[in-house]
Amino acid sequence: MKGLELCRDFYEEYGVPMLKEFSDVPMAVGMLGGGSECLGYDDETSQDHDFAPGFCVFLPDEQTVDRRTAFLLERAYAKLPKEYGGVKRAMLDPVGGARQGIFRLTEYFGEKLGTADGSLTDAQWFSLPQQALLEATNGEVWRDDTGALTALRRRLAYYPEDVRRKKLAGHLLLMAQSGQYNFTRCLSHGEVGAAQLAAAEFVKNAISAAFLLERRYEPYYKWAFRAMRELPQLRTMEQPLVYLLSTGAEGEQAEEKQMMIEAVASTVIDVLQTQELTKAVCGDLEKHAYSVNDAVRDPAVRNLHILAAV
Repeated sequence: MKGLELCRDFYEEYGVPMLKEFSDVPMAVGMLGGGSECLGYDDETSQDHDFAPGFCVFLPDEQTVDRRTAFLLERAYAKLPKEYGGVKRAMLDPVGGARQGIFRLTEYFGEKLGTADGSLTDAQWFSLPQQALLEATNGEVWRDDTGALTALRRRLAYYPEDVRRKKLAGHLLLMAQSGQYNFTRCLSHGEVGAAQLAAAEFVKNAISAAFLLERRYEPYYKWAFRAMRELPQLRTMEQPLVYLLSTGAEGEQAEEKQMMIEAVASTVIDVLQTQELTKAVCGDLEKHAYSVNDAVRDPAVRNLHILAAV
């Protein structure tokens, strides 16, 4: 059974009856945050840690729901069955904190993202890891009495367009520098290790560009290729990028890698042009990077260094 399904079933069987005792308390309930189960990527291997039945209850501030009520909810949650579906409930991790249980909505998102209501400045959009934004918007919400959690997640659903373009421009420039320029230049110096690093940098930035083009947050790196298979337009990039990471950089393989780099660049450029994000009409990703940056509407954002959002 998938982790999210396990949590949903546990909530419906035990959580719903428990929460009936608190019928006058406004709350939101769901399962979101860290963990592969919230992305639907968990499997048997995932069950060796952080795999447990449970759910998250999000409460308003103390003026709406007082501390005593929150304490009573915590106690009721703690009394739920210690095992469900043959899987033991999770204990509180003193280091990593709880992934399930009772939370104040504003405190939960304030700690995760530095925003209590989902409002972010451009600087915050630039600096927050995409993984954190994905954890705030993944999983499922099964109940939302006031709509506050739903509204917050909607505000965080994806980057403002100027932020997306600024980040995209930076990753395109880094793709150009690492793949279209430095990979072969390192080889000409006889620096095979440096060429491999250049290829890896190209892959890393190509993955980021792909998710930006598809308007999806990029997950934690170990799930990046898994998530790429779900991209409607750019899932075909997965295998060329895997090849670039998994092969050497000498002889025929070096030539093949250069061809793969240009093929990936061409695919990205095609999508850039389809989305009318660039006015450049060449195969040079650097020129497309500056064209994308030039189209940022807010002059304060546009005039920042092209790598400011990377």
